[in-house]
Amino acid sequence: MVPTIIVIAVVVIIVIFSIVSYNGLVKYRNWVQEAWSQIDVQLKRRHDLIPNLVNTVKGYAKHEKETLEKVVQARSQLVNGTPQERIEADNQIEGALKSIFALSESYPDLKANENFLNLQEELTTTENKVAYSRQLYNKTVADYNIKRESFPTNILAGMFRFDKEQLLSIPEADREVPNVTF
Repeated sequence: MVPTIIVIAVVVIIVIFSIVSYNGLVKYRNWVQEAWSQIDVQLKRRHDLIPNLVNTVKGYAKHEKETLEKVVQARSQLVNGTPQERIEADNQIEGALKSIFALSESYPDLKANENFLNLQEELTTTENKVAYSRQLYNKTVADYNIKRESFPTNILAGMFRFDKEQLLSIPEADREVPNVTF
């Protein structure tokens, strides 16, 4: 009688642990997907703002066609691919946008143009939101990966194919300290 109760109790504990662990893994996996979705929303926002910025700048900087074409090309690459590929395209856009904002120094009228200033402010706000969304994504992925790799949850993670998620990384060139001169 007592050994049967002990066996039943152990089985019930194992079943409850398995259910709780599985549900925890599902929750974390969904948080990772939701965090990526937040990045995607901000990238889409930037994607939508770029044509307005390019058209505004075109009116002032007709001969700066190459810079504007780079922005448009990078923008089209942003739509498809894995999260890491899309972040790499996003980094290209970021560099191209810096070039556009540098153009504003050469064109005082552009620098004072209300549309340009509004778009520049919108893009700056979007850049801040993209940066925050990337941080949130990496934090969420780290939490998920820790949970799926920790014992004994890792047993269930392997059984039910909870794959490891990749953190977003910054290209090596973007890690260099900028050279500021006066």
